[in-house]
Amino acid sequence: MQIDVLNIKGQSTGRTVELPAEFFGMEPNDHLIYLAVKQYQASQRQGTSKVKTRAEVQGASRKLHKQKGTGGARKGNIRNPLYKGGGTIFGPKPRDYAFKLNKQVKNLAFYSALSHKAKSNNIVIVEEINMDAPKTSEFAGIIKNLNLDNKKTLFLLSDYNDNVFLSARNIPRIKTNVFHSSNTYDVMNASTLLLTEDVVKQFTESETEA
Repeated sequence: MQIDVLNIKGQSTGRTVELPAEFFGMEPNDHLIYLAVKQYQASQRQGTSKVKTRAEVQGASRKLHKQKGTGGARKGNIRNPLYKGGGTIFGPKPRDYAFKLNKQVKNLAFYSALSHKAKSNNIVIVEEINMDAPKTSEFAGIIKNLNLDNKKTLFLLSDYNDNVFLSARNIPRIKTNVFHSSNTYDVMNASTLLLTEDVVKQFTESETEA
């Protein structure tokens, strides 16, 4: 799949890049995407919810009245879960919601997400962006030139660039990440995928090594 390379002014550079079919041309597997997104969201959960059982709430441990002869139900102490202020039955406890997903499954899910974006023509390629200093207004201008200012966009870089990351972090609907740190959730959560020319080269090199 051939895509034109744009400059920071949103104009065509006259160059094109070929998106590797191994990553951008496969038949998307929606179930694998579901599993990868589910694992990511599960690992983000804190799992710190906690309630007190009848052994932990405040209250005396004396029996409220004798077992028999009152005509009423038998009762234990005031910490009984049936009373106001009593303990909670089967409430949440601190836990880890994360679960394991095989590396090959995660990779195929990521490639499926990339292929979804390629099939729907939601991939934009831009030449390398170099900034001498963090400048939000300058980066916002680049995004506007690329007609992405009103779109939820994932911008992938080949390497970490402090100036670019700082410039983009306060712009709504723009998320910046490094190619090797991206995941299926981020790709599917964005409406448009913005890649630098060097990122496409990394995909091509990965395909050659494989």
